[in-house]
Amino acid sequence: MKRFLENDRLFYGWYIVVASFIILFFNAGARYAFGVMFKPMLEEFGWSRGAVSLVFFVNMVVFAFALILTGRLYDRYGPKWVIIASSLFISAGFALTSTIQSISQFFLSYGVLAAIGIAGTAVPFIATVTSKWFEKKRGLAISLALSGNSFGHFALVPLFSLFTLSYGWRALYLSIGIVILIVNILIAFFVIRGDPHHLGLKPLGQEGEKIGKTETKGNPFFLVTEEDFGLKQTMKTRSYWLFVVIMFICGGGDYFATTHLIPLATDYGVSPQTAGNMLGWYGLMSLAGVLVAGPVADRIGNKIPIVLTFVLCFFLYLLVLQFKTLPSLYLFAWLFGFTHLITAPLTPMLIGKLYGVRSIGVLTGFVNTIHFLGGGFWAYIGGVIFDETGSYQLAFLLLAGAAAVAVLCGLGIMERRHHRYPRS
Repeated sequence: MKRFLENDRLFYGWYIVVASFIILFFNAGARYAFGVMFKPMLEEFGWSRGAVSLVFFVNMVVFAFALILTGRLYDRYGPKWVIIASSLFISAGFALTSTIQSISQFFLSYGVLAAIGIAGTAVPFIATVTSKWFEKKRGLAISLALSGNSFGHFALVPLFSLFTLSYGWRALYLSIGIVILIVNILIAFFVIRGDPHHLGLKPLGQEGEKIGKTETKGNPFFLVTEEDFGLKQTMKTRSYWLFVVIMFICGGGDYFATTHLIPLATDYGVSPQTAGNMLGWYGLMSLAGVLVAGPVADRIGNKIPIVLTFVLCFFLYLLVLQFKTLPSLYLFAWLFGFTHLITAPLTPMLIGKLYGVRSIGVLTGFVNTIHFLGGGFWAYIGGVIFDETGSYQLAFLLLAGAAAVAVLCGLGIMERRHHRYPRS
């Protein structure tokens, strides 16, 4: 128990972890509700799947670039006001979405306003907020906070499916906006604090003061050296670009699945509620994946788990190409969900190992931006392919090919410390 205490009191950082868990719980519901509302919106408006998927693509593009803006605002104003402003954007976007009558209104409300808000309460931002409170137990704290995303996905998506069947998608969007506004603002005002020093504290486990550009004594992972790479130097290395390609493919598979899994399942006779349950289990299995990824990487490195992830994805795409029964779709949801967050902890671990940590924020930020752009692009292409061919077969075939490319890229990464200067 003492490991969670500071001066015989519960360290305040653990309250930040709980607050982060709750914010991500509802953020996941807001993001993954799109798959639940996909078909009901098609039925009401008669839009094509490509048109609705394009709105999601715009949402992901805005979201990806808004992450950069929220990071800068966080550095200047702290997390409280970023979370409050973001919650206002989410609520306004979802409330307006509940009243839309045209696709252009949908682009504005969900594609732009909601995307800006979601960026300021999403995994990359919340992980940064949590990490500042811990030196020791940092990995545990971040994992506990990020598990809110998986539990929200698991608990809320099936609930949303049931709610939509009973009250309609408009009532659901309005309800999500109201709940997020109330919960996030209460948390921001009464729990969130920017950094430990605002309360006269140090990060849990920190020994000594900061020394120059070294985060803390005795922690070699955060030791900055002259050999650490900046973005310009990193972009001259093959391994970084191979990883960028991997993350584009990774995002594509993730968000194609979360956007189109429910429409795909219902196309083959699965009830909307059961399809919602599938997507919920997808979210819970993502928690298992993120909990396994870190310890495995500690033992065998980061490259091999990434390669094995895409080997599994390759065979899962082939499974759905061949079989579209209830058991096969459930198996796809469980195992593909397991892969969903595996690269989240591995990305900073791999980049830090290859290039050092001096510019790890911008290096991982660029990779994450590409990841989300890939997610939006493939979600859109999946809808277009369905409109043109009447099925998702070609989409799964292309995704299987992309997974094979990711395996080759992973094998091509040189998992060793890269050096800016020649070694004598």
